[in-house]
Amino acid sequence: MNPSPQALASEPHPLAGAQMSGAEMIVQVLADQGVETIFGYSGGAILPTYDAVFRFNDEHRDEGGNPSMPLIVPANEQGAGFMAAGYARASGTVGVVMVTSGPGATNTVTPVRDCMADSTPIVVITGQVPTTSIGTDAFQEAPVTTTLGAVAKHVFLITDPERLEETVRTAFEIARSGRPGPVVVDIPKDVQNWSGQYKGAGLLPVTGYRQRMRAVEANVLDNSTCKAFFALLTKARRPLIYAGGGVINGNAADALRTFANQFQIPVVTTLMGIGSYDTTENLSLRMLGMHGTAFANYAVEDCDFLIAAGARFDDRVAAVPEKFAPKAKCVAHFDVDSSEISKVKTAGWYHVGILDRDLNAITAYGQRHKIAPDFSTWHTEIAALKRDYQLNFDRDSDLIQPHAVIEEINRYTKGEAIITTGVGQQQMWAAQYFDFKQPRLWLTSGSMGTMGFGLPAAIGAQFACPEKLVIDLDGDASIRMNIGELETVTSYDLPIKVIVLNNYGDGMVKQWQKLYYKGRLSASDKSLRRKDFVRAAEADGFGFAARLDKKSKLKKLIRECIKYPGPAFLEVIIDPDALVMPMIGPGLGYDQMITGDFIADRNDVDPDEPDSSAMF
Repeated sequence: MNPSPQALASEPHPLAGAQMSGAEMIVQVLADQGVETIFGYSGGAILPTYDAVFRFNDEHRDEGGNPSMPLIVPANEQGAGFMAAGYARASGTVGVVMVTSGPGATNTVTPVRDCMADSTPIVVITGQVPTTSIGTDAFQEAPVTTTLGAVAKHVFLITDPERLEETVRTAFEIARSGRPGPVVVDIPKDVQNWSGQYKGAGLLPVTGYRQRMRAVEANVLDNSTCKAFFALLTKARRPLIYAGGGVINGNAADALRTFANQFQIPVVTTLMGIGSYDTTENLSLRMLGMHGTAFANYAVEDCDFLIAAGARFDDRVAAVPEKFAPKAKCVAHFDVDSSEISKVKTAGWYHVGILDRDLNAITAYGQRHKIAPDFSTWHTEIAALKRDYQLNFDRDSDLIQPHAVIEEINRYTKGEAIITTGVGQQQMWAAQYFDFKQPRLWLTSGSMGTMGFGLPAAIGAQFACPEKLVIDLDGDASIRMNIGELETVTSYDLPIKVIVLNNYGDGMVKQWQKLYYKGRLSASDKSLRRKDFVRAAEADGFGFAARLDKKSKLKKLIRECIKYPGPAFLEVIIDPDALVMPMIGPGLGYDQMITGDFIADRNDVDPDEPDSSAMF
């Protein structure tokens, strides 16, 4: 259940009994939780806590004079939310956002929902008008509990200052435990100004939640359940692991890899599961689904035993459940969330528990009983699928192809850089063509598909992992959403590489319009827009800012951008007609996948035209 570190401490807190303001208590709890970075924007209702952060950092500096808990100021609060999300995803810890009341709080709605949808743990601390003013339409008052309660894992409104300390501590417990997610703590200004004694320990009595978490922890795989699993595996001839974001959120990538390698089972991943298995390994089939690799989708079509781990069978993977993995005689499902079991696809075998522990237990059982099924024929078939239906694109075009750009960047990153993306075609090309050797290197908005995610997420990731190369691969439309954060990159001198693939419009929208709306580019063509991205980057202080518009300069400019020691910006003018292929249209099965002109199609038939009303 991962309760807060201080809650587990047997010794009294060294500051227990000290007189503090509510704001000082908030900051001390953050320090006790191991928070090293805060993202936020100030305002009247949060000023007491901002002042407490300032004073805390003034008193707690390292040998180099740096603050122990720096507060990073974005261009707006939405940026702060995505920075915290990037920080959480890259580090595996809880990201922290601190904003003021009213518009400050409501500007975090989108990142909070994004974090909920992708199971990302963040704690959002919002200032609120004084308790006596709540409900009076006071200046910068907003109903945070009702507004964010609909999109967060949990929301607290603190009206009793005596419960302040325990509430903030409990927020971290809820955010990080079970299926992670965002927790919002709304704190009126008078509670921040209140003075009392610091306890240094204690949690709120969230009895029902803890009972559910204890039930999951106590649900250990027993021998009979393991035996039933291996009875299915040993009968299979074409087993396939389907790994989702839960593998990464549950820190279970090592356990998954050990399991897959021990029994030599090929692996496909969802968009959010990328990195759970090394994409350079032979057993990797990369991403499945709407824009998954053709060979991954064909493997799903062929498999006779599907093993889902931390995956939820969402509509981009299993839009037509009865057509998904049609030859699978059984679906096995490992998850931490019981509500996901058989929600979309009926599981013949399942276990709800702690994913890394359970995968290790399954592996250990198989080793003890010397279970070693022979899947060599399946491996030969997988190798043929990867060879015959490999990713490809128009390599002879005079125009710059986005796939070629990513392939060239990948030569430098070697699967070891942190890649963030906006949402759209560039997101899918990145998922298809980048390698990822480890988890927490691929940061993108999955379920919500939020444009504007990439740049602030890269900032958060760079603060979390200052030693790593961080690249934001963005689109011209997506980066516009939070382009103000370019200045945040240079203000903090972050060596982030921002690479914008410019096809003069909303590329994925245009792709759907070309395929399903007879080419009517309603509100998606931005070719008449006058934005000069390079000048914008220069104005925001980027020492390297360049435009790549000639194929002959592709390798040179990408090398210069990646090797530049500070913040670097590269705009790439790509083929405006480049498509993301393969593609499975809405309401279609994998057998109706479109592979395009440059990827082989084993069916070699025209798919039925999907219902154009099913846009996104």
